Amino acid sequence: MIPGKVFEQSLLAFFAPVGEYLKDPTVSEIMINGPDEIFVERGGQLERTTASFPSRHALEAAVRNLAQYVGRHIDSERPILEARLPDGSRVEAILPPASPEGPTVAIRRFFQDTLTIEKLIGFGSVTPGAAQLLHALVSCKQNVIIAGGTGSGKTSLLNVLSSFARDDERVVVIEDSRELQLQLPHVVQLEARPPDARGRGAVTIRDLFKATLRLRPDRIVVGEIRSGEALDLVQAMTSGHGGCLSTVHATYPIDTLNRLETMAMMSDVEMPLHALRAQVGSAVDIVTQTSRLQDGSRCVTHITQVLGYDADSGYQLQDLYKRKYTGKDASGKVQSKFLPTGHLPRCLDMIRALGLSLPAEMNRKPVEAGS
Repeated sequence: MIPGKVFEQSLLAFFAPVGEYLKDPTVSEIMINGPDEIFVERGGQLERTTASFPSRHALEAAVRNLAQYVGRHIDSERPILEARLPDGSRVEAILPPASPEGPTVAIRRFFQDTLTIEKLIGFGSVTPGAAQLLHALVSCKQNVIIAGGTGSGKTSLLNVLSSFARDDERVVVIEDSRELQLQLPHVVQLEARPPDARGRGAVTIRDLFKATLRLRPDRIVVGEIRSGEALDLVQAMTSGHGGCLSTVHATYPIDTLNRLETMAMMSDVEMPLHALRAQVGSAVDIVTQTSRLQDGSRCVTHITQVLGYDADSGYQLQDLYKRKYTGKDASGKVQSKFLPTGHLPRCLDMIRALGLSLPAEMNRKPVEAGS
């Protein structure tokens, strides 16, 4: 058997053409569209590099070596690979025939330093007042869904919000591919597994979720909801498992609930639509919306509470904070303010019972927060 360290060095040698970007802390994503077309993302902006692989065969060899490193299989019949590099970077690779022009690879880099709420405030992603509110909401075990588009900072925000859990809580984390780095003393990390080349041995998010309910979790964190596991999460949220955290791809808070509803319908459990919608409206307490703006910056755009579901008017939402855009400065940077709307969270009594408080700005005269 090849020693792990030697295997890692061999793998990195295959990816040597992009090695400098794997070491560059300013690079958040490396996109390989073929041996001679490589882009990177810095500060939310794409730029083409001069890097290249010697040949299409060399790039494909790198992907196959990575598959071997993580114990997975990739070929023309199973042309998609989800994996991680030794430094934790997430890799999505697609081989022909699914990628007719040749191997396509995207490498998502992650912060090596621990991301904190203070750093997010420094970046302008949230305000101190909004951060105080989020801390209170997570502390009193509200069920929070973080929603946003690709690359909008959902996973980073989930890492930060999870740090607001108490040190004496047992937190179970479920992911397709391990990305979260929770800075808590009692964390159980679970990871799904695809089937092998013969279609055996698959462990799905739903499998892990069902097992998790018997692991005595104080809090369940699901890296991303993609399919039928949405129903498992909704039912857990409504059956005494408070403080659940997860992410969903969605553009606006209302889209988040509609997507959860749609994904819950992908499960093998048949349920009347009105009953499902009532459960979704009861399960989710808070939607925290993230976005990547035109200048590449990432920020929280909404903190929205869910008031329930009404058969006549649909999901009832109420913004607690909303971002107001005021234009761009001379350098093209988007100017905005993240403002309280004047509404207070429904869990205010619980927040006070824990000895916490809301930011003073939430108790002032309501602010008109346009979009």
